[in-house]
Amino acid sequence: MTMVVLDASALIAMLKHEPGAEVVERVIADSKISAINYAEVVSHFCFYGMPANEVDRMLSPLPMTIIAADAKLARVAGHLRNITASAGLSLGDRFCLALAKMEDLTAFTADRSWQTIADQAQLRIKLIR
Repeated sequence: MTMVVLDASALIAMLKHEPGAEVVERVIADSKISAINYAEVVSHFCFYGMPANEVDRMLSPLPMTIIAADAKLARVAGHLRNITASAGLSLGDRFCLALAKMEDLTAFTADRSWQTIADQAQLRIKLIR
């Protein structure tokens, strides 16, 4: 399987058994996620009342690679701001896209608005639903 990059929305969909979960399940062992997007997932479950230790227990065994947000990744994410602003993408979205861009990988997301900037940003986007 080819490596892919997961957006927080894709991982959350899998964990909550939402539509598109099966798409993420097929690639999770061959996936990367930025530490920023991983934090978004942690934040999502904590915000909705899951105790922190349960969130950690749920996420720890997942077979994905978490990529630290270093200066190079941050610069690429920042460079994407002008392209992604019209689609309303967040900083977290840009970190996912930056990782995909840097590593020439496909970004998996549940966010349809990403398709509007894919060509201009020279990125491959896979909608999970």
